Amino acid sequence: MFISPQRSPADLQRPEQFSALEEPPLPRPQGVRRDVLAGLSIAGLLLPEAVAYAGIANLPPQAGLIALLAGLVVYALVGTSRFAIVSATSSSAAVLAATVLSEPASNALAQLSLAAALVATTGVLFMLAGAARLGGMSDFIARPVLRGFTFGLALTILIKELPKIAAVPVKHSDAPRILVEFFQQAAHWNPYSVAVGAVALAILFGLGRRTRLPASVVVIVLSIAASYAFDWHRYGIASVGEIDLQNISFGLPVLGRSQWMQSAELGFALMLILYAESYGSIRNFALKHGDTVSANRDLVALGCANLVSGLLHGMPVGAGYSATSANEAAGAQSRLAGVCAAVVVGIIVLVLLPELARTPEPVLAAIVIFAVSHSLHPSVFKPYWTWHRDRLVVIAALAAVLVLGVLHGLLAAIGVSLLLTLRKLSEPNVSVLGRLRGTHDFVDISAHPDAQPIPGLLIVRPEVPLFFANTERVLGQVRALLRDAGPVQTVMMSLEETPDVDGSAIEALRIFAAECRSRNLRLVLVRLKPRALRALQRASDDVMPADTLHELSVDECVSSVKGAQASGASTQT
Repeated sequence: MFISPQRSPADLQRPEQFSALEEPPLPRPQGVRRDVLAGLSIAGLLLPEAVAYAGIANLPPQAGLIALLAGLVVYALVGTSRFAIVSATSSSAAVLAATVLSEPASNALAQLSLAAALVATTGVLFMLAGAARLGGMSDFIARPVLRGFTFGLALTILIKELPKIAAVPVKHSDAPRILVEFFQQAAHWNPYSVAVGAVALAILFGLGRRTRLPASVVVIVLSIAASYAFDWHRYGIASVGEIDLQNISFGLPVLGRSQWMQSAELGFALMLILYAESYGSIRNFALKHGDTVSANRDLVALGCANLVSGLLHGMPVGAGYSATSANEAAGAQSRLAGVCAAVVVGIIVLVLLPELARTPEPVLAAIVIFAVSHSLHPSVFKPYWTWHRDRLVVIAALAAVLVLGVLHGLLAAIGVSLLLTLRKLSEPNVSVLGRLRGTHDFVDISAHPDAQPIPGLLIVRPEVPLFFANTERVLGQVRALLRDAGPVQTVMMSLEETPDVDGSAIEALRIFAAECRSRNLRLVLVRLKPRALRALQRASDDVMPADTLHELSVDECVSSVKGAQASGASTQT
């Protein structure tokens, strides 16, 4: 699956020519210079966020750094988008915390092993999906579901970070009860921790909205500098602590068969969420700049990145919108920007690793809140209210994430979306057609008063595709229309909305054809699509002869029926 502006075959053969949307490449030295500058810029954004997201996932900080380096390097080598930044994201961290790390385990080491297994399994599933060319699988999650899920996820993450700013423990894991418990413990909030978090948030929102400085780096540097003047532990403020990059192991954890099966089940859900988020970012920027990207190759790239991260006991990775947007804004010209960012992150880690350990927890919580705040804009829901479409789906997705948690909330929202879609498709909406005066067009009589029915013919059109859930109800409405109609010799059904028919629809149509035959009524099925026509032709017999099946227009079939009626009348005379 490729995404690119519409181009003629001649344009494709002349790579030096570009469509109106495409951008001609900069000279190589200038492009490299921009990539280096972009890498320097986004490294300052990605490093503190990687450490902060590890905290969301209840993993040691080095897990976020491993995921960041693995994602940046591997996607730059294998991926197709020149803007995508693949790293640990807030959503992947929240999903990880809501799945494996919420399962009971004997100790923290066992949970870390389960997490590594899940990340590696997700990588393998990504690669299998790419090999099977399933690049369009993100389309199975409706946009309204993603809007509600993203908003609910951001709100959930924000709520879960509040206790870290106030330095109070919470017992529950779901957002509503965490919020209630947080305010119930107001008397126990640590005022020093709250002050540090509030100052960090003020700086983040102040700089982040008005300047192009990496606000998170400024906050981290200021907090580390302050740590030399204040002993955070003396004031009850926890810090990141040791970041152990000396004892990194490479390989799959040793788990039982049942645990690997559980990882595969949860990995499929994690893969779907990561890909929906990642490909949304990749696709949006590809369309914006007229780039060509391959969905299937990006599946493989995301799979390789997650597999490497899992083998190194890192976090799951995806192409987050905020990091990708920052990379584009920084002037990136190619995937070299990601490699440059990885080099800068690696240098910072080697030189300043002990200093990063001094970062206070309230500052990391503030960075997370600032990062997810970009997704907390109610304006994303406005179009659905304006269009009067999918409002219930958006609300259901948002509420499900808050009440049921990240994973079950998304699955519940997808279920609601599918049920509402089935409900709409199963509604027996049937129009009666008549000829529009002075034309060859047949339109809905109820919507066009000047459309006239054809004497002796009842022409109906189901406004939904026929399938197992609605065929009987659609035909039931046709029977009701037939009872209320005047003298009728022919029933004509226009099946233009039905691209194909399943076994239930074929059986129901055959029963209806037998009913029409018993009442001396002729049944004609018109405007059949090729696949539906072939299926019905294979099912044709004396009950539903092949000459009742047509791919012609209503007007042509009406002329044919009237001609046959006139011929029959003259023969009788």
